[in-house]
Amino acid sequence: MSLRRFVLNRVLSIVPILFGVSVITFGLVHLTPGDPISQMVALNPEVTASQEAQLRARYGLDGPVWQQYLTWMGNVLTGDFGTVIRTNREVSAIVLARLPETIALGLFGWVFALVIAIPTGIYAAVNKDAFGDTLSRFIALSGISIPNFWLGLMLILVGALWLGWWPVLAPSRLPLYHPEMLWYLILPGLTIGTAAAASIMRVMRTSMTEEMNKEYVTAARAKGLPERQVVLKHVLRNSLISVVTLAATLTAGIVAGSVVVEVVFNWPGLGREFVQAITTREVNLIMAITLFTGVFIILANLLADVLYAVLDPRIRYD
Repeated sequence: MSLRRFVLNRVLSIVPILFGVSVITFGLVHLTPGDPISQMVALNPEVTASQEAQLRARYGLDGPVWQQYLTWMGNVLTGDFGTVIRTNREVSAIVLARLPETIALGLFGWVFALVIAIPTGIYAAVNKDAFGDTLSRFIALSGISIPNFWLGLMLILVGALWLGWWPVLAPSRLPLYHPEMLWYLILPGLTIGTAAAASIMRVMRTSMTEEMNKEYVTAARAKGLPERQVVLKHVLRNSLISVVTLAATLTAGIVAGSVVVEVVFNWPGLGREFVQAITTREVNLIMAITLFTGVFIILANLLADVLYAVLDPRIRYD
């Protein structure tokens, strides 16, 4: 199978996957008690039963769940993701407004993970069982074990409150491209990238160690090639295949982890909007953010498969 046909098949497979995700998410949201209308009525006791019924009919919440889903899906297929009932804002406008902040946070954490993990993994493999290798494995295990919310709170406590090196919470008044926002990005970026860095480092070390014991490496050394050239030119390239796969897989974890991190650091991204939407049962906003996240994760995995072929042309898409 050619690479072009493989990519086309994977892109087409997004449709049934997103359909399944939308059905499950829509059903789960409606299994939870309450909706935006009932919350509005609870805050305004003067609203009569007749007015409540009119509100439900206005926003299409008076029919059975399957009917509400078909109406929602029909609107989505025409590019209409609906409105947020509490504020009457367009869902698509909210997603587009918050999307850059979430991408910036995820990109910062992802780059931080790769920059830290790959050199550390190479060092640990080359110096296997030395003190530096043992220390790096201990740090990696700690990084995987620590929950994001706890690490975020500790970074706020130490880095922001005790040392005063970084600001605590991101302000909503500054645009993302303002240079000051970089300081607000550091702590949540470190929080979201630490677990990914630890996982990538462990895989990098293991993959490098296995490659360095293979015959082609022994042959390269026997030819008199410098050890630096053997490691960086021959071993590293083959070892990166496993790392690329893991890095793409961890993209899902970074996106999912951004929900907690954005809440802890008050970062104005999609994760914080998602939590608020669940609290207020704003179905249209929950569904839009879920679908976007699903597309992002699928495309990340598709990119990993394509990079497979670039790093190892022997791979075929059968």
